[in-house]
Amino acid sequence: MTDVGPTGPRTLAENIDRLFRSVHPAQGEYTHEEVASAIRKVGGPTISATYLWQLRKGVRKNPTLRHLEALSEFFGVPPAYFFDDEVSARIDAELSLLASFRDASVRQVALRASGLSPESIQAIVEMIERVRKLEGLSEPNGVHHDEEGPSRGD
Repeated sequence: MTDVGPTGPRTLAENIDRLFRSVHPAQGEYTHEEVASAIRKVGGPTISATYLWQLRKGVRKNPTLRHLEALSEFFGVPPAYFFDDEVSARIDAELSLLASFRDASVRQVALRASGLSPESIQAIVEMIERVRKLEGLSEPNGVHHDEEGPSRGD
């Protein structure tokens, strides 16, 4: 399943914008300067806030692989997010779920689960359910059980 807009697959700019809007600290979106500075601090490629803005707005459309790798590292997504529609659709679904969680620790757990097999995800879900029960917590809103296990209710 691909994530397509009204005119087809999403553009690089739309994917970058989605990351800025979805992956951020509690106080709000990272600035372009914060992202550029963080990339430089870890020894990433030279990148400016202006260049990031241009990529995000679609003014520049052909970044180097090193720039995409640096952005993927910063935002915690695989580089394929930027050019593989199936990967970006899967990660966007995860980001939508994460957007409902502003708790950084919950976000860390969910991001670490990305790419695990369905069996591993199910084992993690069962473990979380046991811990919730031990702590006397009820089911989260929107979660229901069926014969295949817990799922998100829509």
